[in-house]
Amino acid sequence: MEENLSGDPPDTMDVFAELAHKRVYIETYGCSYNFGDTANLEEVLKHYGSTRVASPGEADAVIVNTCTVVGPTERRMLRRLVALQEKPLFVTGCMPIVQREAILSVCTPVIISPDAIREAYLRVKTVAPGGAGIVQIAQGCLGRCTYCITRRARGPLKSFPAEEIREKTQAFVDAGAYEIQLTAQDVSAYGRDMGTDLPSLLSTISDLRGNYRIRVGMMNPATALPVLDDLVDAYTSDRIFRFVHLPVQSGSDRILEQMGRGYTVQEFEEIVSAFRSRYPDISIATDFIVGFPGETKDDFSRSLALIGRTKPAKVNVTRYSKRPFTGPFAEKDFPDSIKKDRSRTLNAYAEEQYSTVNRPLLGTTVSCVVTEKLRPGSVMARTASYQGVVIGRDLPIGVAAEVILKKDRKYFFMGDPVA
Repeated sequence: MEENLSGDPPDTMDVFAELAHKRVYIETYGCSYNFGDTANLEEVLKHYGSTRVASPGEADAVIVNTCTVVGPTERRMLRRLVALQEKPLFVTGCMPIVQREAILSVCTPVIISPDAIREAYLRVKTVAPGGAGIVQIAQGCLGRCTYCITRRARGPLKSFPAEEIREKTQAFVDAGAYEIQLTAQDVSAYGRDMGTDLPSLLSTISDLRGNYRIRVGMMNPATALPVLDDLVDAYTSDRIFRFVHLPVQSGSDRILEQMGRGYTVQEFEEIVSAFRSRYPDISIATDFIVGFPGETKDDFSRSLALIGRTKPAKVNVTRYSKRPFTGPFAEKDFPDSIKKDRSRTLNAYAEEQYSTVNRPLLGTTVSCVVTEKLRPGSVMARTASYQGVVIGRDLPIGVAAEVILKKDRKYFFMGDPVA
């Protein structure tokens, strides 16, 4: 369940006992799934009488929950491990699973495997109060993306029982959460390994008591397609934010094939169209990788054109990064200057689309619910389509408000409550 990379025999009792009654500092990097692991870990540590502190200087021990999705993140992880190793150091996340030697080159921490966190959490099952609750619904994926190191770290798809997910969702709602964030490496693959599917899960967790909405996490178009009709139907529930995060990664079918993504640009657009036909106000978020080996200027132009056609509410842009154990690792890489230029160009064009979509909304009144306290006197609220609205009032989590949209900040609006 745990491993000491120093070469000493692993503690066969319980790695968490080593942290009992200690002040623990935790740094978390990467995706919402990692943040879900950290939230679970913190609940386990509370069970052992430990206290989370805000800085390494206050801590008796340090935990780093790592990410290694791209090269710059890996290098940052190694720098942080070096900087934090003056205290007893524990490491979890994806990096120690696939890059043990890289970690050993800079430090000798104790490893807490993500599986160990899950096993320990299932014996505790408490949740922390707050505006949003992360609910992990599965681990691993069915994909064969040629560039991805995460699938090697997290393994094949392992969906979690629907009753377990339902219980945790209810626990978060009872603890005051309004926004329930469903997360996995591929949310739309849920259930494929045990004879069920994501639409069935959404139905199962949409009838709980309390005041809440569900944000469905990242879905691969390849696994969303087989359940598309039922998935679109599931979004009729008022419990589900009209928000879809559907990474396309490229606007070129040639590049998508080389990436091993398992769908075409046309199929991606069919998914977007199916949701928008039923819910015209739905927010679509997507991701692109620029500078993939062999990406021509024409391939890149096709990505720009796809953004222009689909006008996503959010575009996440990543510069291709060589990762060990992946297919394109040995292929010729683009110079950083080309990847940076394409990244800036794509980001700038996406932001033009945001302005085009957002401009007509200024001055209108929208209904939203407070989901997060940002700082004293300021909160984040979300519309039914997950549009973010920052309100300069100290409003409680879960309160509904009618808000006039005053300023467009591209990724969210500033708004004032209707008097």
